[in-house]
Amino acid sequence: MLKQQVKIKKLKDKAILPTYGTPLSAGADLYACMDEAVTIGPGETVLVKTGLAMAIPEGYAGLIYARSGLATKKGLAPANKVGVVDADYRGEVMVPLHNHSRVEVSVEHGERIAQMVITPFLTAEFMEAEELDDTLRGENGFGSTGK
Repeated sequence: MLKQQVKIKKLKDKAILPTYGTPLSAGADLYACMDEAVTIGPGETVLVKTGLAMAIPEGYAGLIYARSGLATKKGLAPANKVGVVDADYRGEVMVPLHNHSRVEVSVEHGERIAQMVITPFLTAEFMEAEELDDTLRGENGFGSTGK
C-alpha cells in the first residue's frame, strides 16, 4: 500500500482531521466544522467548512467526492460532483453540499460530509495538430458504444 504524508493545519480548534473508515478505504472522510448546525433546503447548496487547510504534495491532488451514505440516506452530495484541492492551494477546504432531496436536511458539526482521495496526476502538454490518428470509434460519441 502506498502512503503519502499530507500536512494539515487546523484553522479552528474543534476541526477534525480526516479519517479512513477502514484500513483499505481509498477516501478519507472530511468532517463539518461549524459553530451551529446548518439546514439545507431542497435544491439548495451550502458551502460547508472543514476548519482545515492542507499542503497537498506537488504532483498530487486531493479529489473530494460524495460519501455514499450521506448521498443515499440524506440526498446530500458535493454540488460540483468532484472537488479538486490543488497542491498550491493553502486556504480552507470547503465542500459545497447540494440537497438533492425534497426535504430540508441539517448538517451538524463533526458530521462526515465528503471523502477525499489523495492521488497523483499527470500534467498534459497540449499540442495543436492539423490531423489526429484514426480509430475504430472515430467521432461517434454520447452513447455510441452502448446498445
